[in-house]
Amino acid sequence: MQEEGARADTVDDECSCLFVNPVGQRRADFQSACAGVFAQLRVASGAEQARSLLAREPADLVVLDLERCELGIDLAALGALVAERAGKPTLVLCPFTNARWLPALMAFGPIDYAIGPLRAQQTRALLDARLRTGFARPSAPGHAEEELHALLTLRGASQQALGDADDSVRFAERLCAAVTDWPGLVHAALFQHRDGDLHLEAEQGVAGLHLMALLEVEGRLLQSPLRHAFPGLLAAASGEFTLLDAPDKAGEPELAASLERFGVRMVVGLPIPGQGPGGPRGSLCLMFDHARAFSRAQLQALDDLAQLASHGLHMAEVTRENEILLARVTHLATTDALTEVANRRHGEHLLEQEIKRARRYRLPLALVSFDIDRFSQVNDSFGHPVGDIVLRTVANTARALLRASDVLVRSGGEEFLVIAPHTSAIDGLRMAEKLRAAIEQVEIPGCDHVTISLGVAQLGESESGDSLAVRANAALARAKRAGRNCVELAMS
Repeated sequence: MQEEGARADTVDDECSCLFVNPVGQRRADFQSACAGVFAQLRVASGAEQARSLLAREPADLVVLDLERCELGIDLAALGALVAERAGKPTLVLCPFTNARWLPALMAFGPIDYAIGPLRAQQTRALLDARLRTGFARPSAPGHAEEELHALLTLRGASQQALGDADDSVRFAERLCAAVTDWPGLVHAALFQHRDGDLHLEAEQGVAGLHLMALLEVEGRLLQSPLRHAFPGLLAAASGEFTLLDAPDKAGEPELAASLERFGVRMVVGLPIPGQGPGGPRGSLCLMFDHARAFSRAQLQALDDLAQLASHGLHMAEVTRENEILLARVTHLATTDALTEVANRRHGEHLLEQEIKRARRYRLPLALVSFDIDRFSQVNDSFGHPVGDIVLRTVANTARALLRASDVLVRSGGEEFLVIAPHTSAIDGLRMAEKLRAAIEQVEIPGCDHVTISLGVAQLGESESGDSLAVRANAALARAKRAGRNCVELAMS
């Protein structure tokens, strides 16, 4: 775990060790696994007891086993213990499911770390190796400059992804593509909570590596049988930083074999924080081609990356909400609330647009004007609630008969217009007759049947929308005088 070029503190073979963990069985297991490794091995149940033992007799090495430790409860005491070590060798055994401990403890002083779970033989081999090669310390000057350059490059490339933060998928794709430039990072994916489940927004990297297939799930990601083992899912579900530095440590042999087949040797799951209280927004899943020990600066860069992802996804969410709100406002401003067809103002705007289009392409345009016969009697006899049902039924019946290009407009109380592009006067008459016959036949709860009268006009060569509407309404008036429930064609 020691980084290339890093300095190390070595410990001689006759060193003393203090092991710290709150669980008696784990203390006993460590003593059994490391029998004969140290000249003296003591154990402590917590930071307070460890401090007391160290005050009486210093230890060359302190091993902090974080299994069963609570970050919110134990950090201050364990951090103080790290600080009091003042750079002396301190090895942290950290569960892969809760790697948030690492940057938190590094803030108190230098530490070396190993990711668990570790079997007894692995623990002993780890300590044997550390005693021979030394414990990792801050990077040497040359390596630090190289690391700084890589981190600045990563940060700059990731920030450019915010240019697509108006769309969560495009942002996720750009972010994943940016982070794969980090040396050793071969695959990146972004998961986001949405619509009650976790969604894979994007992934970039190793050819042929598709996470949905790898995770053995076709539908809901949170129901994947590997949600407890795969860092990307774990981080999104639990909000914990997960660091799996050897795929087999997750306890899923098939998953480990699949990852290793694609050249993946380490997987990091970064929870993407949400805005305000609550669970994470999702996670970033980063895969590396070799196990590596992260410095404090690199861990901070990972946290910055998660924060940037949160900001980008929040921007995309705000954009989406604004679009929905704008669509709603537009709908309210252009739609008749009762019948859900275009209102008069919007109808006038659409008519002008169709007139311009008809003139540009020399196409016919017809306007059909109709209203409901004796509608005031319906209201007087049956009441306004029934009148509202009549209006909605007439509008729905007409809309069902019209083409996708036709526009139905409620122009007044019981008055409607149909804007019919690509329609001549003769075709407009056929359309109007079809509407008349259908509405005459439809049954309406509360008043049985109603009829309509219609007027049809075709746009003249230089005619305005107002003039076209006047002629259509004049034809409608003639249909009324002719006895209603009929169609009249407007005069030229």
